[in-house]
Amino acid sequence: MHAGSLNILTGGDVLALLEGREQEVLDAVRRAYEAHGRGASSLPHSTFLLFPEDPRSRIIALPAYLGEGFQTAGVKWIASFPANLGRGLDRASAVLVINSSLTGLPEAFMESSVISARRTAASAALAARHLHEAGPPATVGMLGCGLINFEVARFLRAVFPDLRGLVVSDLDPERAAQFGRMAERVLGLRVEVARSVGEMLGSSPVISLATTAPTPHISDLSVCAPGATVLHVSLRDLAPEVILSCNNFADDIDHAVRAQTSLHLTEQMVGHRDFIRGTLADVLAGRTTPRERPEEIVVFSPFGLGVLDIAVGHLVRDLAAREGRGSVVDSFLPAPWPEREL
Repeated sequence: MHAGSLNILTGGDVLALLEGREQEVLDAVRRAYEAHGRGASSLPHSTFLLFPEDPRSRIIALPAYLGEGFQTAGVKWIASFPANLGRGLDRASAVLVINSSLTGLPEAFMESSVISARRTAASAALAARHLHEAGPPATVGMLGCGLINFEVARFLRAVFPDLRGLVVSDLDPERAAQFGRMAERVLGLRVEVARSVGEMLGSSPVISLATTAPTPHISDLSVCAPGATVLHVSLRDLAPEVILSCNNFADDIDHAVRAQTSLHLTEQMVGHRDFIRGTLADVLAGRTTPRERPEEIVVFSPFGLGVLDIAVGHLVRDLAAREGRGSVVDSFLPAPWPEREL
C-alpha cells in the first residue's frame, strides 16, 4: 500500500483473520493495558450520540492513540440498538478507522463489531486470569446469553484450558437454549440453564455479567462463592450497595465512573471513588493485589477503552497486509491540493 490508499476489510475478512488467534488478541489487549497504564496513549472520553425517542439505543465514538510498539491512532463508531434483537439483527454494529500516527492519513477501514466483541471478551478473560486467585474455575456463570458472553466464554476457555462448563441465565429462555447449543457445538463446553439469577450467581467462582440492563437490578451477591470474581462487563447490573461490599477494579477509573454506570452511581451516593481498589493495569504491573483476604469478592467493571480497539485493529491490519486480505482502494484520498490545480 502507498500513501493515499485504504484497505477496506469486511466482517468476513476480520473473522477469517482472527480465527484461532485468541492468544494473539489476548497479548494485544494486555500490551494495550500496560502501555495505557504507563501513559503511552491518548484517550479522550467516549462521545455518546443519544436518541430522545429511543433512550435504550445509542451510537458511541471512541477515539484513541496507542504508542509503545503500536504507534497507531483511530476511532471506533459503534451502535447499540437492543431492539435489533427482535428484528433478527445483531444488537451492535461498528466500524473502525485506523490512521497513521506519522501522517494522520487513514490506512484501514474495517468492520468492527467482531473486533469490539473480541477485545471486550479478551479484556474480561485477562482480568479473570489475574484477579481470580482461587485457581482455574471448572465452571463459569453467565448472565446474558448474547454475543458478548459467547466471546467471553471463548476467551475464558483460552486462559483456563480446564474450563468444562457454563451455567447461564437470560430473560429469554429460547435465547439461553440457543446459546447453550452454540457453546457446546463451537466451544465444546457443557451448558446448564439456571432456574434463576441467584442460582447462576451461586453456581461458579467466576461470573460474567453481559446484559443490556440500563439500571442496576442485582442488589445482593451473598449467594456467590467466597473469593468469587465478577466480570461486570455490562457496567450497570450491580447496585451501589453491592459495589461498596466488594473489591472493585476498572480498566480506567476516569472512564468507568461516568455515564450512570454502577461505579458512577456509587460515586454519586458516597461522594468519592475510594471504593475502587485500582485498575487491571495496576495488577498487571504488580502495583496492587486483588484481595487482602481470600474470601473477598472482586468485581471488574471495564468501561471498554478505545486503545483496545486500536490494539486489535492494529493486529487485524497487519495480518491483512501479510495475507493479502481486504480490498485496497489506491485512490481513496485526493491528490495534494497544489497538484489538483495543475
